[in-house]
Amino acid sequence: MGKVANLESLQQVYFEAIPLLANRRAQGGPAEKPLNGKCDVLICGGTGCVASSSRDVREALLVEIERRGLKEDIRVITTGCHGFCAKGPLVVVYPQEVLYCQVKASDAPRIVSETLIGKQILEDLVYQHPQSKERFPVYHEIPFYRHQLRLSLRNCGLINPEDIREYIARQGYFALGKALTQMSPREVIEVVKDSGLRGRGGAGFVTGIKWEITQRSPIRPKYLVCNADEGDPGAFMDRSILEGDPHSVLEGMIIAGYAIGAEAGYIYCRAEYPLAIQRIKIALAQAYEYGFLGENILGSGFSFDIYLREGAGAFVCGEETALLASIEGRRGEPRPRPPFPSVSGLWSKPTNVNNVKTYGLVPQIILNGAEWFRGFGTPNSPGTATFALTGKINNIGLIEVPMGITLREIIYDLGGGIPKGKAFKAVQTGGPLGGCLPAEALDTPVDFDSLVQAGATMGSGGMIVVDEDTCMVEFAKYFLTFASAESCGKCVPCRIGGRRLLEVLNRISNGEGKPEDLDEIEYISRNMKEASLCALGQLTPGPVVASLRFFRPEYEAHIYERKCPAKVCKGLITYRVIEENCTGCMVCKRNCPAGAISGEKRQVHYIDPNICERCGICIEVCKFDAIMIE
Repeated sequence: MGKVANLESLQQVYFEAIPLLANRRAQGGPAEKPLNGKCDVLICGGTGCVASSSRDVREALLVEIERRGLKEDIRVITTGCHGFCAKGPLVVVYPQEVLYCQVKASDAPRIVSETLIGKQILEDLVYQHPQSKERFPVYHEIPFYRHQLRLSLRNCGLINPEDIREYIARQGYFALGKALTQMSPREVIEVVKDSGLRGRGGAGFVTGIKWEITQRSPIRPKYLVCNADEGDPGAFMDRSILEGDPHSVLEGMIIAGYAIGAEAGYIYCRAEYPLAIQRIKIALAQAYEYGFLGENILGSGFSFDIYLREGAGAFVCGEETALLASIEGRRGEPRPRPPFPSVSGLWSKPTNVNNVKTYGLVPQIILNGAEWFRGFGTPNSPGTATFALTGKINNIGLIEVPMGITLREIIYDLGGGIPKGKAFKAVQTGGPLGGCLPAEALDTPVDFDSLVQAGATMGSGGMIVVDEDTCMVEFAKYFLTFASAESCGKCVPCRIGGRRLLEVLNRISNGEGKPEDLDEIEYISRNMKEASLCALGQLTPGPVVASLRFFRPEYEAHIYERKCPAKVCKGLITYRVIEENCTGCMVCKRNCPAGAISGEKRQVHYIDPNICERCGICIEVCKFDAIMIE
């Protein structure tokens, strides 16, 4: 395919590409007529499923299809992340829209013979609800998907991310054509402003206003940056979009570049995302080949280039000024603001910085209009929110929901509740710089403003659920350990404050806490928030402050009673043998790495608390429930 020179040639490519998706339909959409009786088998090729051997499943299916002489009738396509990470590797058979979970390479012959040829559903491979035990063979009927509204993720899991034609078949680059040929830069900005789109990177600043500030600057050249430096523990939203639908991000960046008058854009993606980087490179090459990047795009006279820059994995480079410094080849450290990047950014030129999800939503807003986007979500937080739902939850995965949905709906309707019948305890939103909310806050609407009022943040989209067995002191310490280690060290409040907070939490969890430590936590946190240079230092105390606010009795139990209610903190627990249950089998004694267990065969054993390392191995290997934690 040569260069797409204008809208007419884009339309031609679109009509030629439509047959590629004839057997597939978007989640919950109207059924489409199968193409000549053929079927498509979609294999999840996101990082999670690849790690679970989805490539082996693909190869096994190809071998079986080849063996049966069905290559002309069955297409095997690698897609991006479907989102249902807990059940991967995932295989979807179209046009029946049957979803198979946790597929192994050994399942390939059955899938081909019974489903692709015999049109029968393999009941043992379809999703089973953890509570009701009901089975859901059809993709969009599974509760995990049924309650979602996929805008950012609309193409993820549906198209081959390495084939630009499949993106065009989903009206890809039509928004770019509309912007370049039917709208002025000012009109593009007004549509984005009217939509109410707020930055999905965490701060929630109104996107159109940020564009407008950059566009008004008379200084040239101007730059555009996509922040794909996603470093939150347990977060994989941006990575999944870049792996599953990279062209949506490129299209959004080109539109933004046209709107603000930029000449070049940069995607800053951490090198720890090799699959995302691979697919960005492929998408960039295809966009240049088709003429969506480079000189005179779609015959409009507008020229724009995009470059990829790989980050070394520093969490602080998620802060926009540190990110810009890294692109320039300098140490990734934040600088004081103002001036903001919109005025003085990359190489001291006006620069617009937005998140992957923000750019990915722009084409749909331009194509469908501001009112369409405002039809989802809440008045102050229109649209959808994308979360990586992880932790003590049945349905771990990537979800996209309308703004305003409650935490309860996310955790129990989409997430499937807490495993093993445990009680929900808290949910951490906003990643390591966010805050945790208790069970009393489960009916809190999920949007930018409501979460802040409740004591948490939206953040970039991490959501970690914990159950009754979690110690909130240890939970806060986990995030604080990460955030303090990621401090760039440039400013004293962040560099020293994080360490001092960690020292306090270590004392408390080791059974050495003092009553005045609670005041010390509040004092250090307040000063870090007021005096740190960037959001990393300002928000580092967030998880500690939130856990202390909602779970203060747990902190007090550690300090005053020298007890960990969750029986997690090693300095506050002891392991004891339950004499009436012990059979003297010696399994615990043989497996104890510290040699803390004594006792002869067929006699009651004893655990020396002075030697015991509280590793928990004895509990794991004991078959008689003869060891308890006190």
